[in-house]
Amino acid sequence: MKKGEHPLAEDIASLEAKSKALELDATHRHELFDAVSRYTNDFLDTLPDQKAYTAQGYDPSPLDEILRPGEKSTMQDLLSYLAKRVDTPGINLSSGGHFGFIPGGGLYEAALGDYLAAVTNRYAGVFYASPGAVRLENAMVRWAGEVIGYNGDFGGNLSSGGSMANLTAIATARHAKNIKNRDSDSTVIYTTRRTHHSVYKALKVSGLHECVMRHIDLDANYRMDVSKLEAQIEADLAAGLKPFLCIINAGSTDLGAVDPLIGVSKVSKKYDLWLHVDAAYGGFFMLTKWGQQILKGIELADSVILDPHKGMFLPYGTGIVLVKNKQHLLDTFQYNASYLQDIRDREHEDSPTDLSAELSKHFRGLRMWIPLKIHGVDPFRDSLDEKLLLTRYLWDHIRELGFEMGPYPDLTVMIFRYTKGVDQVDELNHKILNDIQQDGRTFTSSTTIDGKFYLRAAILSFRSHKEQVDTFIDMIKESLHKHLKEHLIS
Repeated sequence: MKKGEHPLAEDIASLEAKSKALELDATHRHELFDAVSRYTNDFLDTLPDQKAYTAQGYDPSPLDEILRPGEKSTMQDLLSYLAKRVDTPGINLSSGGHFGFIPGGGLYEAALGDYLAAVTNRYAGVFYASPGAVRLENAMVRWAGEVIGYNGDFGGNLSSGGSMANLTAIATARHAKNIKNRDSDSTVIYTTRRTHHSVYKALKVSGLHECVMRHIDLDANYRMDVSKLEAQIEADLAAGLKPFLCIINAGSTDLGAVDPLIGVSKVSKKYDLWLHVDAAYGGFFMLTKWGQQILKGIELADSVILDPHKGMFLPYGTGIVLVKNKQHLLDTFQYNASYLQDIRDREHEDSPTDLSAELSKHFRGLRMWIPLKIHGVDPFRDSLDEKLLLTRYLWDHIRELGFEMGPYPDLTVMIFRYTKGVDQVDELNHKILNDIQQDGRTFTSSTTIDGKFYLRAAILSFRSHKEQVDTFIDMIKESLHKHLKEHLIS
């Protein structure tokens, strides 16, 4: 140690030299980026030949050694592992043949937005920290609100997805309506059996799961029956209960059904209920003329959620919550802390951290802004219109094969099952589902409605086109012919 030097200086210098290994020089950065770029380009170039689902390929043995932090690996080793064990088994969410659940997106330009956000590491939570990032995200929220018809002083936030967006909206509704824990036994929430399970999670996390839950009956097309809703509210008022919250779908996950938005909003307003619309799947169909018709009245809701990773084809982990009165969001989530005392007089726009539960916030806005600015809105609208037509095309062809069809699709989800002249209906349809999944060229899922097993198709990937739908139809036809004879009633 040099004379007069602090006793810790030598150790600090030694550790500094070692810690600088984390700062790559330009040569190493280029090598890593080039390897990743080659991998991703090969993935995208071969995507048309990849399966939509691969049942085999994942060995449920003890944890792979390469997953354990410890010995160093090369980037090529890591990419080889990803190719074999991560990007092959299971559902290929980037495939145009993915018709199961609600397909997500994966636009390449959005990935570049994530890359830029991660490298520059801008903090998109507080305006003072990154005015540009917050302005960009607020602009995306503003645009989404205008798409659904909001105007005036509404507010919102880019979330990690529909689950967090639902939680944000429901927590805001609770605060706005001043619902206390002691009120749970007399407070009523209205919804249907087709409500997404993330809503029930949100109710539980926000302390509302002990409220009185009313599941309103559905009409023949699996939409909330408005007359039954009003009758239930009247009965609850007569019983001394407090109607509080109504939650409906603008595109249910099971069937893509859109609840009667105008009718429910009138009832909600009449009885002073907070109306929340889960439009995670269906909301961005408002970009289309058909969507504007079927979703008319969505702008009347107190809160709405949308998932850009669905209807805008962005990577997973992109949701939006919108609240008609922004002040309700601020009242629910805005807090002050002594270590943030420097920022309050420099807040020229609302900070996302004041409009949501998130403080550590990824700069999600770039993944949405870059694709919209590169392409404009029209290709997104055209793609959504294409999916609407493809769904009707599929519905017509499946019906021609003799399947029992669910409701004519409101959007791009449909259900169907084969019942004509057969016994063991569920077993036959299970076999068809299994054949499709084992083949893997396309992927579909199933659901159970009123105790009946249905095959289910959801067309929303921007890579899904007539070619993939025709392949799906042929696969269904082949599987039906393969198994039908053994199930015919003699």
